[in-house]
Amino acid sequence: MDTKNRPTDLVHSAFFAALTAVLGLISIPIPMSPSPISAMSLGIMLTGSILTVRQAAFSVITLILMGAAGLPVFAGMSGGIGILLGPRGGYYFGFLIGVMLIAWLRGRQNRIWRLALANVTGGVMVVDLFGVVWLSFITDISLGNALIAGVLPFLLGDLVKAFIATWIGALVNRSLLRFKG
Repeated sequence: MDTKNRPTDLVHSAFFAALTAVLGLISIPIPMSPSPISAMSLGIMLTGSILTVRQAAFSVITLILMGAAGLPVFAGMSGGIGILLGPRGGYYFGFLIGVMLIAWLRGRQNRIWRLALANVTGGVMVVDLFGVVWLSFITDISLGNALIAGVLPFLLGDLVKAFIATWIGALVNRSLLRFKG
């Protein structure tokens, strides 16, 4: 059997796409930003913390395609191509690069410091970079103003989510290593 397309890969990817969408239900609009405070980024960090690079990428691609098709899988039960092409779109595309980077940086060992670094780098810095650049481009505001509107209100919460994802990811990975071995 070709191990590159195992049914379990699809199941894991679908599960984490669904988990991320469900976490998007936790959404708080804030007046100073076009993006709401959302738990979706926690789902992205958990996905990268537990799945392989390929599984994680497929999970986020699935999420983005479902949202583009109009299913309410984005923050605040929103969906549609307009969300992806609007001020929040950069964050969703940043999720794809960020989740792959998290899965790649964490490596094969279950080192908590490495997982924490991966979550902060991929789950916070990369996602925010894509989000800020896209927000600046779409709304025609300066990068500085996009940073103020698109990162600062979320930074503390994102770091807390990175801590939570690191802790849960390390526990799950430890259990999976015991289960396999």
